Amino acid sequence: MTSQGARPPAEGRAFRGEDWYAEDLGAARFTDCTFDDVDLTEARTSGATFESCTFRGCRFNSSVHTATAFVACDFRRSSFFDATLDGCKLVGSVFAECTMRPLTVRGGQWRGVTVRGTTLARLDLTGVDLSEADLSLSDLSGAVLRDVRLDGATVHDTDLTDADLRGASLPGVDLRAARLRNTRLDLVGAVQLAELHGAVVDAGAGVGE
Repeated sequence: MTSQGARPPAEGRAFRGEDWYAEDLGAARFTDCTFDDVDLTEARTSGATFESCTFRGCRFNSSVHTATAFVACDFRRSSFFDATLDGCKLVGSVFAECTMRPLTVRGGQWRGVTVRGTTLARLDLTGVDLSEADLSLSDLSGAVLRDVRLDGATVHDTDLTDADLRGASLPGVDLRAARLRNTRLDLVGAVQLAELHGAVVDAGAGVGE
């Protein structure tokens, strides 16, 4: 196991087939690096930065990342099975053909993230900032999205069956494009959905008027 902070900053490097199992990467910094078939199972980061990096066929299984930034990164066919993302920044990152559950998420900024066609069913994403995220074609059935910022997010054909969106911020979100069944909304969300379907909601009207 590598001790915390043992890896120096890396820029423009290619890592292929390396075994980083259970390494403590601490606050390591990687910029414009590529990772192919790197095993990060049970690895740990804390305050690390991965900027404009590409991950192909990597394993993050049971890894724990605290206050780590994956900014504008590209993840392809990578596995996050049983990983933990605690207060992480995934701004502008893209996930394609990745295993994203089970996954423990505690807050964080996922603005502009792309997770098209990804299975995120039953994940607890409470309080995550998903503004401008592309969730098209993804399965979020049974997911907990309480107090999530979804401002401007794309939900084309997103499965929100049994999802909990109470307290979610929804400006600019076209819920008509999503699949809604037994989806839980608070009053604000319900009014927005009604208005999207052409209803005129008169909040000032009293019963019997």
